[in-house]
Amino acid sequence: MKRSTGGTEELLALRSWSRALAGLGPSGSDADQVDLLRELERLKSAAAAAQARITVAFDRSQRRAQRDAGVPERRVGQGIAAQVALARGDSPSKGARHLGHAHALVEEMPHTLAALTRGDLTELRSTLVVRETACLSRPDRSRVDAELAARPGGYAALGDVTAAAETRRIAYRLDPHAFTARSSRAVADRRVSIRPAPETMAIVSGLLPVVQGVAVHAALSRHADSLRSGGDSRSRGQIMADTLVERVTGQTTAPAVPVEVHLVMSAETLLDGDPAAAHVPGYGPVPAPFARDWIRDTDAQVWLRRLFTAPAGERLVAMESNRRCFTGLLRRFVVLRDQVCRTPWCDAPVRHVDHPTPAGAGGETSAVNAQGLCEACNYAKEAPGWRTRARADGLLETTTPTGHRHRSRAPTPPGAGPPRVSRAEISFRDLVLAC
Repeated sequence: MKRSTGGTEELLALRSWSRALAGLGPSGSDADQVDLLRELERLKSAAAAAQARITVAFDRSQRRAQRDAGVPERRVGQGIAAQVALARGDSPSKGARHLGHAHALVEEMPHTLAALTRGDLTELRSTLVVRETACLSRPDRSRVDAELAARPGGYAALGDVTAAAETRRIAYRLDPHAFTARSSRAVADRRVSIRPAPETMAIVSGLLPVVQGVAVHAALSRHADSLRSGGDSRSRGQIMADTLVERVTGQTTAPAVPVEVHLVMSAETLLDGDPAAAHVPGYGPVPAPFARDWIRDTDAQVWLRRLFTAPAGERLVAMESNRRCFTGLLRRFVVLRDQVCRTPWCDAPVRHVDHPTPAGAGGETSAVNAQGLCEACNYAKEAPGWRTRARADGLLETTTPTGHRHRSRAPTPPGAGPPRVSRAEISFRDLVLAC
């Protein structure tokens, strides 16, 4: 592989193709358009196969380098998935999945990799096949790979649902004990999560064993049917949602939920009717009228705390705390400022507050020298070759072992920009944290 200015010949060729694709537009008849769509889809599949091969080669090379550097065997491999994630613009958890998927394709499933290379299989379908064979031994996984390829029409005849179902069927036949054990272990992954929904709503979902999940839904359904038959004017779905909140929180009515919810807004939004959105950590922006109504709720206990921004209002810089460690108010401030993990594209909740410039290297325990990270990213940066630098303007620059640099900045605070002050009550600058 020859190296030229700006990268290898292969890298320069790929950049040339990317520029060519950027200028690709409609051409020829409708039949030609369909052919273009088909070839572009095949190109995406071939690119996914190439990424898998390159990912495995990169992993092997990094592991050799770590061993040569004297890294303890138990730590060999640390930080590699994070580098894959950064290269692909994904979260570290997805980077780990990309890494495992690549090894399965390259080392255990040659027919699947070949189909992906030819464009007979999409990346999503290859992921489904790999996922459904994860419980199998290497020989059994290779047998599933061969049987799927030998089906009439091969991989090209499989849709997403069919690919997953057929893979599960063969996997269960080859090793029913492993397949059953995997289902049993899945119980350990039970959890409850929340994600934003449109129109200032939220989706709270529970991943439960099937028996428990069915039981929860059945109980809510029976209760809703009972109230509806008694004349309750709410819809069946509304009753089920309200009942879920009441039973989980222990309240007699759904609106009265005594939990602490942080709400960050500008002083203008709170006191002067400014339309700038507020922010709820873990959810995202909410309309200003909703935020003001929540603060004015006579049944709620509200505490206000001042936060301060830079002169231009583009970032949080201080809080009413002189503590010198990432606990208490200072930690809360960093979590509110960063909102999610500071690693680009991660978006996971902040679990650790860390020094970009280590304390051992003279880094201060301060809001400037602080970054909110998820657990995986905090551990990844401890691998050899990783460096992070915090700048006074709030920019964080992370350098990976290969020398690639990635920059991140904390999200813009609510109401950032020129202040619009017209009432004497606004005597502080710039944000309010309501609890």
